[in-house]
Amino acid sequence: MANHLEVGDPAPDFELEGTDGTFRLSDHRGERVVLLFYPGDFTPVCTKQFCSYVDRAEDMGALDAVVVGISAQDVASHEQFAAANGIPVPLLADTDKAVAGSFGATAPLVGIRRGVVVVDEDGRIAHRDVSGLGLSFASVDRLAEVLDAMGTRV
Repeated sequence: MANHLEVGDPAPDFELEGTDGTFRLSDHRGERVVLLFYPGDFTPVCTKQFCSYVDRAEDMGALDAVVVGISAQDVASHEQFAAANGIPVPLLADTDKAVAGSFGATAPLVGIRRGVVVVDEDGRIAHRDVSGLGLSFASVDRLAEVLDAMGTRV
């Protein structure tokens, strides 16, 4: 799959196991989906990122989108990370990094890069922001801004 997806391109379909069971992107057609790619469970910036979502769980729940986290750890690691921090979104196990690679969210030596990809109701890339260094992350407010800028379908 191409790793240079642009806004407007069809999002590659995928299926991954996660903390809430199997997640298949195509099962969410008609909904907006926010893919939060992150380097790893229990790492300092990732923990800070997901704990910021815990602190704003009500605002996360109010986002007009399905939100999932994706990293290369297995489901057992994700379950421990979610339980230890009360993470309010499902975490998906991309152990071979194929999904992250298909969305252009991988780098040599780094593995999965931090990024946000929003897939619209029609299954197309509506927003893509993948970080080079990954030392910062999208806040709840930033996610809301991105979704608000997309507008709502009539």
